[in-house]
Amino acid sequence: MSIIVAGIMRIDPANAEKAKAAVIKMMRATRQEPGCRFYNISADLEDGGTFHICEEWESEAALASHMQAPHMNEFKIALGGLGVRALDIKRYEASAGQPVSV
Repeated sequence: MSIIVAGIMRIDPANAEKAKAAVIKMMRATRQEPGCRFYNISADLEDGGTFHICEEWESEAALASHMQAPHMNEFKIALGGLGVRALDIKRYEASAGQPVSV
């Protein structure tokens, strides 16, 4: 079983570049954490103030550890200066994934 975290963060578009810098720093640190299978926050191509969040963790314990990591606290502080308008992030439990044909 995996823990999937997915959601949307909306900020003041005027702060998009500052947000990108904070997001890149967060992603680089998080991807090094034990139990992190996938971690990405990406800017929406049509809405400069919207970021999409997608994460996969090997366990609840790995996610809990991430939430307490120093770089997570730094990111929370950075969010305070970005004009956050909405955060809609949810966690899901997932069974083994299956390939998708495109």
